[in-house]
Amino acid sequence: MTQKTQNHRGSILAPMIAGAIMLGSSIGIGVYIKFADLHMQKIPIYPEGNRQVSAIPTETDNWVRIGSDRISSSEIVETLGTENYLSREYILKESQDTKKKVVVELHAAYYTGMIDTVPHVPERCFVGGGLQQSESSRNMPLDIDTSSWIVDPSVPEELAGVAGQLYTVRLSNNRDWTDAPGQRVRLPRDVTPENPIEMRCSEFLLGEGQKIYAGYFFIANGGTRANANEVRTLAFNLSDDYAYYLKIQVNCVTADSMDEFVGYASSIVGDVLGELMRCTPDWIEVQQGNYPPAENEL
Repeated sequence: MTQKTQNHRGSILAPMIAGAIMLGSSIGIGVYIKFADLHMQKIPIYPEGNRQVSAIPTETDNWVRIGSDRISSSEIVETLGTENYLSREYILKESQDTKKKVVVELHAAYYTGMIDTVPHVPERCFVGGGLQQSESSRNMPLDIDTSSWIVDPSVPEELAGVAGQLYTVRLSNNRDWTDAPGQRVRLPRDVTPENPIEMRCSEFLLGEGQKIYAGYFFIANGGTRANANEVRTLAFNLSDDYAYYLKIQVNCVTADSMDEFVGYASSIVGDVLGELMRCTPDWIEVQQGNYPPAENEL
């Protein structure tokens, strides 16, 4: 065989071999994914009754809404990436008749399915909007009142998360503040009285010495995260069929320090935490195959 013939055969065989390797690799990966029961495509999932975050009560034990919920333009909604959102201002009841009125803005947004939206967080959006961040963001534990929390004994230990226990919180007994008075709602698996929710908090300068504080965390696939990068990993667990996350953010311009802001954030989040969980699927029921009903999967 001549050198020319050998070179010609080599030029033909090279791409064939490369293609075979690629095909074999793809088949191998496909077999592995099937064998390992990995779910690369995520199915959208919604809370029972497709409950919207706007259903969160306008009044709680400590807070009451000011004015109407803020409705964003279609352009902002498109940028936000979801129509299931809430932007609402609350005033601390005990401050209503005082010189220093305490006001917070509660923002929540629900995402599900093949989530390709980068979470909108203050470090990106506020700075992109022209605000100056005065110091590095940090995770702060929320000091939430846990007096109504109890362990749910019906949850199997392997699904319960931290210390093999999963807690429930009781909703308000006031029928004017909730449509499910006294009902118990499961909390995320990694939240206990000893292991509080963490919120990622930042301070921004508004000018003339005024500051705005902002903090956020995520509830995703039955757990919580205070980091925009980590939430995608949590929501896209390859062993789960479904993916969702709920971003909860609190903003405040009436706090005088970060610690004071965290106190206000702890109060409002603590008051609505059970109602927030009603706006997400009960992940224990999902893991046990009880939800969503097969004939009603979306």
